[in-house]
Amino acid sequence: MPASEPVRLGRKRALPSCPNPLFLKWLTELRDEAKEKGLKIQYTYQKAISSLNKYPLPLQNAKEAKILQNFGDGICKILDEKLQRHLREKGPDAPIHSLPKGAPPAGRPDNNSLAPSRQKNAAGDRGKDKGGGGGGRKKKREYMPQKRSGGYAVLLTLYRQSQIPGSKGYMFKLELQDEAQLLCDKSFSVPDLGSKYTAWSSVSTLIQRNLVIKTHNPARYSLTEEGLSLAERLESAEQGTKDKPVGDRVEVRSEGEEVEEDEEGGPGVVDLTGSDDEEEEEKEKEEERIHSTKRPTCVSQPGREVDVVGLDSQATSRKANGGCLLPGSYEIILCVDFIETTGGSHHRKQELVKELQRNGVNFDVRKLNVGDFLWVAREKMAPVPGQLRAPAGRELVLDYIIERKRMDDLCGSIIDGRFREQKFRLKRCGLRRPVYLVEECGTAASHLSLPEATLQQAIVNTQVVDGFFVKRVQDVRESAAYLTVMTRYLTKLYQNRTLICRSRQLEGDEGSDEEERGIPSCALISFAEFNYGAVKNKCQTVREVFARQLMQISGLSGDKAAAILEQYSTPHSLLAAYEQCASEAEKEKLLSSIRYGKLKRNLGPALSRTVYQLYCTQGALS
Repeated sequence: MPASEPVRLGRKRALPSCPNPLFLKWLTELRDEAKEKGLKIQYTYQKAISSLNKYPLPLQNAKEAKILQNFGDGICKILDEKLQRHLREKGPDAPIHSLPKGAPPAGRPDNNSLAPSRQKNAAGDRGKDKGGGGGGRKKKREYMPQKRSGGYAVLLTLYRQSQIPGSKGYMFKLELQDEAQLLCDKSFSVPDLGSKYTAWSSVSTLIQRNLVIKTHNPARYSLTEEGLSLAERLESAEQGTKDKPVGDRVEVRSEGEEVEEDEEGGPGVVDLTGSDDEEEEEKEKEEERIHSTKRPTCVSQPGREVDVVGLDSQATSRKANGGCLLPGSYEIILCVDFIETTGGSHHRKQELVKELQRNGVNFDVRKLNVGDFLWVAREKMAPVPGQLRAPAGRELVLDYIIERKRMDDLCGSIIDGRFREQKFRLKRCGLRRPVYLVEECGTAASHLSLPEATLQQAIVNTQVVDGFFVKRVQDVRESAAYLTVMTRYLTKLYQNRTLICRSRQLEGDEGSDEEERGIPSCALISFAEFNYGAVKNKCQTVREVFARQLMQISGLSGDKAAAILEQYSTPHSLLAAYEQCASEAEKEKLLSSIRYGKLKRNLGPALSRTVYQLYCTQGALS
């Protein structure tokens, strides 16, 4: 062995050189470029590098690499283009299985390029592994999200929300995204160009690392004990706190830099990229440090300083208002379900839009998961210099929602069962003043599948039994006129009121004393929470499925089903109650004394017997 070659100590086997160093070099450059831009494709390139490192045979072109794992058509095409360019520049006889002399091995960092301090640390770590108390096993790096990344913003937002007196201890997805967006450079809803990932994608990493826990449906996000500890350190670093104990000291730096562990067993080495692949981290450590010096910041770029100031001022004003919408800071908007403007009788539906435009109504067409029309109080947002559109303002839903029915549509919904289901969903949507807007068909009602008397009785039951306000109109023009009058009325009703955002899941749907006296509620739910909670085919709880089952029984309305659910919330609890009954007659009358509705009437023996037969009869029902 030549004297100049360093002696390899230990039993570690020398890595064989890659027979395709040129391809390896190009893949490494592609990976580094993607990493610098923050693109997720960097991980695909890294997997391709790993596969190429393990392949022992020389490749004549990139097409031959398709047999390797993680080599698709895209990567092979890029490598072939680079190969053709290389041959044009160097000549057709240029070697493709070797690199210029003096170049570091492709895909691996050049050890001589490491900073002296890092070489010293690496030597110290090897010394600990060999002779110290480390046991020869490398400590796993602690996860630390990069500053102003998605995980960083989510942790800080959950921590700050938990520190508010009287906090509910969790946040829903939409409100978490809204608050965390102010702390993150990437969007939580719109992916970057050429990528399908958003800042919200990092939440899955937080959940996997047991820093954030996701419960309930709709989902609630909260910090675990480990997440709370990490978030406290991030908050301390954010506030510039430097007087914390040595063991808890953390310094948040730009991407790729590290926080070295304390001599007495501190938190360990902290990698701000959050990667837990030790082999990949060793290979990429130096490149990350180089890239961190190139990472742009909003303040340092010309023309971006104004944007940041504008966003910060709006965020500050929101916090100063305590999450409220003050008088004059919002406008009342009519929301029209897009089904009311497309499909079916296109001419008739476009007539509604034209009438609203002719009346000067400020409306917005969007997808509503329940109802056909409702009103929102939308926050007025000033345009930000340098941005094409003004930031999206908060939207709170007023307590008025309209379900529009033509007589022919009413007839069809009664026949297929949609009529009862729609009324049930309108009652559960969280808005306290539902309205049925019924358009008469005139003489056309006599040609429907159901008698007109049956349709009129259904309308009366909707108003008297279900408690809906029913408004009858003759045609589309009168419907537009009613919506116009309601929009102007609500605009005047709420013009001097401070609106507060409430959580439906936290506070429930019960009205206040002011609403009973006719004073409109100022505690409103956000449009995002309302529309998400009204999704028709979302995952349902056992209680919700049980309620739907009960409502399929003839004569068992939503109020009666709700009364049964108060006593027996699941089929299991109902069956357990039947098992405790001493006789068959007692089982049949188990539910008869349950009171329902405003008048608190008994459910009755007939319905009680029907429910018992449905859930306790063996075999098919006759």
